Amino acid sequence: MKRLWFKRKWYGWGWYPASWEGWAVTAAYAALLILFALTIDERSGPKEVAFTFLLPAAILTVSFIRICYRTGEKPRWQWGRPDEE
Repeated sequence: MKRLWFKRKWYGWGWYPASWEGWAVTAAYAALLILFALTIDERSGPKEVAFTFLLPAAILTVSFIRICYRTGEKPRWQWGRPDEE
């Protein structure tokens, strides 16, 4: 059995980090989002905001979800402790 980086949440849909690799990926994702957010100031126009924050944030988010899907448990909606434990 492979070691999971992310485990399925008990409530709702999604994952949470379950190993140091998962935490590292999550920290890198958060740090990159913050760095892209710091490029925006009050003088930034709508096009600049779109290309220096929104587009990179969307690409990062899709990449993060793909990493979670590949290295974690199969996601599903659940509400409470899993029955199979």
